Formats: sequence, C-alpha cells, structure tokens
Amino acid sequence: MSHIHIQSAADAKGLKAELASAPRLALDCEAAGFHRYSDRLCLLQLSTERGTYVIDPLAFDPAELLREPLERPDVTVVMHGADFDLRLLRRDLGIGLRGLFDTQIAAQLLSEKGLGLSALLESRLNVRLSKKYQRADWAERPLSDVMLAYAADDTRYLLRLADLLAEDLAAAGRTAWAEEESRALEEAAEAAGGDDEPEDPVVRVRGARRLSARQVTALREALEWRDEIARTRDRAPFRIVSDGPLIDAVAAAPKGAKELADIKGFPTRMAHEEGADLVRRLQRVAKLPDAELRPYPKPQRRGPGRPTPEVEALAERLKRIRNRRADEVGLPKGALLANAVVLDVARAAPQNLDELVAIEGMRRWKADILGRDFLAAIRGAA
Repeated sequence: MSHIHIQSAADAKGLKAELASAPRLALDCEAAGFHRYSDRLCLLQLSTERGTYVIDPLAFDPAELLREPLERPDVTVVMHGADFDLRLLRRDLGIGLRGLFDTQIAAQLLSEKGLGLSALLESRLNVRLSKKYQRADWAERPLSDVMLAYAADDTRYLLRLADLLAEDLAAAGRTAWAEEESRALEEAAEAAGGDDEPEDPVVRVRGARRLSARQVTALREALEWRDEIARTRDRAPFRIVSDGPLIDAVAAAPKGAKELADIKGFPTRMAHEEGADLVRRLQRVAKLPDAELRPYPKPQRRGPGRPTPEVEALAERLKRIRNRRADEVGLPKGALLANAVVLDVARAAPQNLDELVAIEGMRRWKADILGRDFLAAIRGAA
C-alpha cells in the first residue's frame, strides 16, 4: 500500500491543505535512541482518512505544518502508547498535543489480552505487521523504501482500530474513562517539559552501589570518557562499550591499552584507539586524596517516608476493596488503581470525593468506582 514521503515544506503543501479540514488523524513517531547518542525525533508517520504520510523531521522542520492540527482539541489525534511520543513532540517540535485518543489505553480499559499494536491489529483487524525493523536506525539516511513502508504501517490502520475500540468503550460505558486517561497523558507530557536536575550517571549502572568511594569516582570518569566518545560519534553510549566492562576496568586499574583490551567484553579496537585517555583518567583517580572522592550518592528521600502501621493497615483494607472492585468491573488491579496511589490515599485519608480526586494518580472515573467504599473504609479506620 502506498504512502507519501515528505522531505520538505514544498512536499507538504497537499498535506497542509488536507490537515486544515481533517477532523481526526493517526500519528506515530520514531526516535533513534537505541542507535544514536540522542533519542531525537527522526520520523513522523501520519494517516488521515485520505492517505498516509511519512514526514522526515531531519530534512526540514515540520513544526508549523503540524502545530495547528495537533494542538487543536477538536481534532482527534489517534496514537498508540503515546506517552514517550508526546514528550518527543513537545521537546523537539515545541508542540503540546491536544485531542489524544490512545488506542493502548482504550484496549487496557476493555481488558484486551494483548495491548501491543501488532497484537491488537491482528486480533481486531486480522492484519499482521512485520517486526523486521523494530530496532532500525531511524536516523539513517536515506531510508529504504521498505523501511518507509514499514513505518507507514504503524498509522495506516490506526483509525480503523480506534473506531472498533471506541464502539466497545461506548457499549461498556467507558468512553469517559479513556478520555480522562488521555487528558492525563497530555498533562504529564506538559509537566515533563521543565529542566530536571542532572542525574548522577553512576546510579544507572548496575552494581555501582557496591563499589568503594574510589571506584565510584573512577566509574564516573569512565562514564564521562564513554559519553564524550558517544557524543562525538553520535552513537548510543552502550554501543561504545557496555557497563560491565567499564566496571571491570575500574576494578582492574589497567596500566595501558593492552591490559584494557584484555578485559572481557571491552572492544579491542576501542581500547587501542581511545583507551589511553581512559587509563590516564583512572590513574589520576587512583592518586586522589580521600577527601576528593565522591562515593555513590545516598538515596534522596521522596515523599513522606515509611508509612505508619495505621496507614499500612488502612492501605491493605483499601487494596482489598480495589481488588474486589477490579474483579467486578473486569480490569487488572493496577489498571484500576496502582498500589502506590492506594498508599497515597491511605496517607491523605480524604474525607470526600473532591479530596479523593485531588490525589495524584486518581481520576474521576476511578473515584466513581472506588470512592464510596474507600471513604467508608477511611471513616471506619478513623
């Protein structure tokens, strides 16, 4: 099946006219984080009732083309598992999407067994998608015709799938549930737009917590060395050298490139071409006085800390209510309300529905199902 490949504003004139009157569209994004240093937006797939388009944001800036239709709440934008893509659109194109209908959320609220797009298309439309390019490098240029066709399939059937799921949601009286969850995803993407404090890179390395202060300091140097190379080569850091060999290098304290190359899993060519700098960094850390070492960061306390026995007991009662109601409405327990939110409810001990809905992670539809029993349990505990 055909699609239109858009690589410039001139290519997009027909699509721009179509989007001006399209009441809904399907959208998907491809990023390059698995292969490249940055997980930048590399491809946009868009389908309307008339056709499917594959847009190249590395060839031109499509923000002005897409901003109006994506930011209009009266235009339905169908996506599947939109959380990460919404953040990409906001970060890379400055677009705050409105009007989302997430087919993954709809499927979850309908208790579908398979929530992946491929599983849903097969069960609902008898369409089987290829998985050949699941981990393709979407920053590669030029993209082959086969890769473009593969990408286009991610939105080609989405509108039909959304129609089927929307019908079932309406029949089950759950349309408002899906709408509320989609609005929550939009708001989460907007809230994530702020600049977070940089994370200490060692906390992402498995096993780093068990290292000595000197080894942790050396590991930071090794991670910085890898990061600089990855940025220069535009490659994902783990493709330069994985975490395990870096930890082994910190423990071995190699004196030269040959000893570095002898470490299991450390790329030989990398050791000989770039290893001298890493060895120098590790040797410098070995000579640092203890006062200049930076140990593994202490975990930051978030939230109110460990719950009291009374709060824990109330949370268990609320979980039992949640579990019973989840079975009654045919939803997975976590889909109805996550355990962390149950604990927050127990801590807050809301006295009415408005206070209950104000708790982060709670929704109006969830409060409609759980509120009366939750409030009764809270009053009983008091």
